[in-house]
Amino acid sequence: MDATLTTYLMLAGGLVLLTLGGDTLVRGASTAAKSLGVSPLLIGLTLVGFGTSTPELVTSITAAMAGSPGIAVGNVVGSNTANILLILGVAALITPIVVDRAAFRRDGWMLVIASAVCAGAVLAGRIGFVWGLGMLALLIAYLVVAYLGERSVQDAERAKYEHISEDAPDAKGGLWAGLGLAVVGIALTIGGARLLVDGAVVIAQDLGVSDTVIGLTVVAVGTSLPELVTSVVAAARKHADVALGNVIGSNIYNVLGILGITAMVSPLDVPPEIVRVDLWVMLGATALLVLFVRTGMKIVRWEGLVLLLAYGGYIAWLATNAA
Repeated sequence: MDATLTTYLMLAGGLVLLTLGGDTLVRGASTAAKSLGVSPLLIGLTLVGFGTSTPELVTSITAAMAGSPGIAVGNVVGSNTANILLILGVAALITPIVVDRAAFRRDGWMLVIASAVCAGAVLAGRIGFVWGLGMLALLIAYLVVAYLGERSVQDAERAKYEHISEDAPDAKGGLWAGLGLAVVGIALTIGGARLLVDGAVVIAQDLGVSDTVIGLTVVAVGTSLPELVTSVVAAARKHADVALGNVIGSNIYNVLGILGITAMVSPLDVPPEIVRVDLWVMLGATALLVLFVRTGMKIVRWEGLVLLLAYGGYIAWLATNAA
């Protein structure tokens, strides 16, 4: 009884930390964007998107070092699927997500390329040091291109994003105050995700579920909760471009950064069940995102509902085939 109570207290505490961390991270990122003179979309792709992906990095490396490649690879594949179908679905239901055409032309293509690289690595059956090094190099190249492209944008273009900084705290420190808030937010989200994942994994293991299914569901959703909270907070504040940038940046980083670094630390043997179904679900979710964005350069509420229903169907399939 005491162990069960402790587990549920961990889950509740993790949720509280994630909520506080998500709000703090969005506010800090907005302040940093205003101080740097770059759009919050770029901040979403880097500071917010990558910062909230830190739980995936910690979890995947830990799982790989512990000899659980199913959790390490399933975490990345499952997180990318949840980011699109669950997180963007919820965000779009709160408020339609209007997409900046030029930004998505750059970042959308990188998302497609990263997904294709992930498919190639998974289909190879073993993701080793060379694969990891190539992924990391591609990530660095993308960040350089994204930064240079953003710095060349005219002031009038960046002015569209000024409203996102309206909710940011007016601190004398400017950039440093914003970065400080963002660091605190990241720390809270990491701590919250850690508590939630630890508690949820205990429950899942007690039910006799495999490492791969745990990685695809409990761990993937648990480590994606920072993205969920920050995206929901951003959408509720009508900062939909931050929500979209958060998801795109996280998915790119999950593959090129997390999978890349993890493979360089410890080579990963890909579980066959991920090759059979879960990889294709992730690729299908990515294709659906691109399709919805290309039809009107926005994700409207009914499309968000479609994303959520697709995720529900996927989780239902995993539940019925968990044994």
